Amino acid sequence: MKYVCDVCGWEYDEEKGDLSLGIAPGTAFGDLPEDFVCPLCGVGKEMFSPA
Repeated sequence: MKYVCDVCGWEYDEEKGDLSLGIAPGTAFGDLPEDFVCPLCGVGKEMFSPA
């Protein structure tokens, strides 16, 4: 599943993860740390929606 930042449009793909952020492929969005923020605009997880 993919999640998109409601503010800037950055997309997190659970299947791919994000190795540049140290997030392994297959990491569910819900399993990201509670203090995870969008790497582009800095908003929290609550500002993401399923894509």
